[in-house]
Amino acid sequence: MIPQQPSLEKIPVTIVTGFLGAGKTTLIRHLLQNPGGRRLAVLVNEFGTVGVDGEILRSCADTDCPEEAILELANGCICCTVADDFIPTVEKLMALPRRPDHILIETSGLALPKPLLKAFDWPSIRSRITVDGVIALADAEAVAAGRFAPDIAAVDAQRAADDSLDHDTPLAEVFEDQLACADLVLLTKADLVDAETIAAARAVIEAEAPRPLPILPVSEGVVDAAIVLGLDAAAEDDLAARPSHHDGADDHEHDDFDSVVVDVPEVDDVEALVAAIRHLAREHDILRVKGHVAVKGKPMRLLVQGVGERVRHQYDRPWGTTPRAGRLVAIAEHDHLDRDAVREALCAVLPGETA
Repeated sequence: MIPQQPSLEKIPVTIVTGFLGAGKTTLIRHLLQNPGGRRLAVLVNEFGTVGVDGEILRSCADTDCPEEAILELANGCICCTVADDFIPTVEKLMALPRRPDHILIETSGLALPKPLLKAFDWPSIRSRITVDGVIALADAEAVAAGRFAPDIAAVDAQRAADDSLDHDTPLAEVFEDQLACADLVLLTKADLVDAETIAAARAVIEAEAPRPLPILPVSEGVVDAAIVLGLDAAAEDDLAARPSHHDGADDHEHDDFDSVVVDVPEVDDVEALVAAIRHLAREHDILRVKGHVAVKGKPMRLLVQGVGERVRHQYDRPWGTTPRAGRLVAIAEHDHLDRDAVREALCAVLPGETA
């Protein structure tokens, strides 16, 4: 058998960005299950040491995207660990026995995408890979409510009236940087809102984006691969059109946010756990809670995804021989993370102690 000659074509990469809980993993899981005839590979960048998203995606592995083609970099921003972590991991994906047709990169919800785009100019990969496009996901309800896209004029008016007010929050800057880098915006969870909310969210994005962008409402991550893959944007060559709050800075800060990992005992009352997560969001400004827990009497593992006070949960797979050990990650702005309060709220949900 004559060995296959290596392809000289660049492997396209799609960067999937978006704020915490916007639905990035749900989108990628859908693409893995509906790849449009492509062999996909995936790189997941987690915030914190517990790889919840990577584990979810590995459960979708098949012959077109085997488990070894789904890699994870945890507890670090890939744009800040280019030489040590990011480049070797991308090279590992490109060297798979069956060369992927397309690579998906799921960034942390706290990541700034532009520094990652710059990483694709690294000499060892720039001739072999191209950024096909940057997909920004935005929660339709949150955007319409203006949580991460503040009215600049209103902020300026408030600042004039109150000298104690600071400039835009880190959350707003992350959101705006993600939009500024995007080639396509997906308004997620469209099934949970009405047409007026979709229109309001679209208006916010159009006002914040530095250039016109296609905006597509989606539900449960369902979108044709032909729409989000094959954009041919070569985004790494188009950096000037993608402005960032951090342009001109030597680096960017990640200590605006922090996380805490909590080992959760087996729970007896799922609704009590949900109530505890909502309490943390409401009273302690926790932005995101995700992970899995063991429920008394249930053979399946409960996957938990919390975004603010919106908490979704489902049984995703049997525990099998895996220890029934629950673990949740809570993420907040650095100054708002009360680790003791998080642990106390989550660990208080013990069998026999709930109402």
